[in-house]
This record gives sequence, C-alpha cells and structure tokens, in this order.
Amino acid sequence: LALGACSGSEAPEATPSLTVSLATPQTREVAREVVASGAVAAWEEVSVGVELSGLRVASVAVEVGSVVQKGEVMLRVDDRTMASQLAQSDAQVKEAATNLETARRKAARVRELANEKMVALQDAEEAEAARDNAQARLNTAIASRDAARVQRDFTVVRAPVSGVVSARSVQPGQVVGAGTELLRLIRDGRLEWRAELAEADLLQVTPGTRVQVQSSRGDVAGTVRQVSPALDAQRRTGTVYVDLPEPGALRAGMFAQGRLALGRTNAMLVPADAVVYRDGRAFVFTVDGEQRARERAVEVGSQHGESIEVRSGLKASDRVVARGAGFLGDGDLVRVVDAAQVQAAPKPAAKAGGADTK
Repeated sequence: LALGACSGSEAPEATPSLTVSLATPQTREVAREVVASGAVAAWEEVSVGVELSGLRVASVAVEVGSVVQKGEVMLRVDDRTMASQLAQSDAQVKEAATNLETARRKAARVRELANEKMVALQDAEEAEAARDNAQARLNTAIASRDAARVQRDFTVVRAPVSGVVSARSVQPGQVVGAGTELLRLIRDGRLEWRAELAEADLLQVTPGTRVQVQSSRGDVAGTVRQVSPALDAQRRTGTVYVDLPEPGALRAGMFAQGRLALGRTNAMLVPADAVVYRDGRAFVFTVDGEQRARERAVEVGSQHGESIEVRSGLKASDRVVARGAGFLGDGDLVRVVDAAQVQAAPKPAAKAGGADTK
C-alpha cells in the first residue's frame, strides 16, 4: 500500500536553472565597420650598399633610427686607391692634351709648306692624321679620368632618398663587397598597415576609406591607399594597404588590429551579453512557450558599444536572453523576469565545460 501510494503521488515540478531577462532586437543606423588584423610595414624600404669590392670601411655616420636627408653622407670607405687612380688619370689627360697641342701646330706648319709646294702633300696628310690620333688619345684619357672620378665618388655613400635608418649591418674597418646591403632606409619614415580581408569585405573597401589602427597608445588614423586587385586563389582573401601619416607608437614589424569604416547602414542589434561563442560559432538563446531556453546559431557583425550586430539567424520579433546566456544549455528551464531583478539575483556557477562568453 505504501508503495502504491508513493507511485500514485504527483512528481515535483522542475526548478528553473536560471533567472533571465529578455530583450528584443533593435534596428538602428550604425557605422558599418570591418575589423581586420595585419602587419605594420615600411611603405617603401631602400637597401643601401657600396658599388666597389675589397675596400675597407673608414667611417659610418648614421645609426639605426637616424633621420637622413637625400644626399646626406651615410658611410665612407677608404679612398686612397681610388684617389691614386684619379691622380694618374689626371696626369694622362694633361700629357694627352700637350701631345695634341704639339700635333696641331705641326699639322698646321706642314699644311702651309705643302700649300707652297715645299713638302709633299702626303707629309701634310700624315701630320693631320697624327693630330687626329692625338685628339682621340686625349678623349680616351678624359673618359678614363671621368671613370676614375666616378670610382672615387663611390667611396662616399650618400642617402638615395630621405628617410629613417631601419637597419645597419656594417662597422668601421669592415671590408665590404659590391651589392651587399649595409644600411636600410624607410623612405620618408612612412609606414603602412597591410591587412588581409575576406572577399566579401574586400569588395566594400575603396581607396580613401578611413581606418583606425589600434596601438598601445591609442588608435592611429589611416587611409586606404590601395586595394589589392587580385585575391589569393586558395584563401579567397585580398590585401588592403593603409597609409599611416602619423604612426605614433606603431613600428614596422608590429602586428595590429584595425577597423575600416564602410559608411552607415541599418543593423539589427542585440545586447553583447546575449551572444555566446562556442567552437568558433556564435549563438543566442530564445525562450519558448514552455519557458525553456532554445539555442540558435547566428552570424554576428561589428560591436557597437554594449550592443552587437546580428546579420542573420534572428528575426526582429524574436526575444533573446539578454543576461546569463553563458550559463544556459539548450532546453534549460528558465524563469523570466525584468532586467533589474536579474542584476540583483546571484549568478549560478558555470557548468563544467561551459561556454566561452564575450
């Protein structure tokens, strides 16, 4: 009888696992943004070296971080060999010039004698040929001297452009070779941010788009300089190049996150606390007529203050759990109250293996 009486009694009612409040999605005009990550790099880097081999570095006039102007001396190599060759070439030019003057006078005298029939015409022609050869030897000597002067000038390395020294791999006394990078310049000290965007986002970006790049000392303003005309065939991503006129704390080689402003548009917004992230996907919870939480996958966009955009997976008439969503599972029984009561109520301990909330 006792067992029969127990079996006939009514089961206790289920207890709600959490007290929650609901919110209705709001549609309003917001700034459309794309969030991306990318590297900060030099707009243009210039490699600086010497054009001579086997010479010893005499002095280096710059350090990493030095600001240089175009034409400013950055490095000198030992120029004694080049100076000696230039002096030798100068002497050869003077000798050739003297020989040419002698040949001209001789050719003029022999031509006068030939006109007076006092010497053979052949002698005049030979003298004039010797004069022309002397002229050619002088031209050769001048060319050799100019080449020697250029070689001597190569011993002084000047900045090809204005900019900031970003790397130095040379020390005084070092023997250097032609074509080896000794110094590197960031042209005009100008940096840019290069971000990878998905195909859909890339198509919305145009040159001139305003960008805010995050740094340790606040956001840095930039402008899209160029959009990649082609996409990576495998990843379906393209690159945007953002000019940073005032990079602030940003340095070449840093990795930073930025926001690209794409204008204003109407968006469906829900409280940021209503969105739960699990396994790389976003979910919200709605409550059915039986007061049970129902998990629903959504596609989210940018966050605007305490709200976040929902691009798909939700209707404007739906009501979502605004607070406490991270402690819920699909099918949990809940008690719905207003927002003030939820804030006053203690939160239960998170379930084992619970959701990662943002």
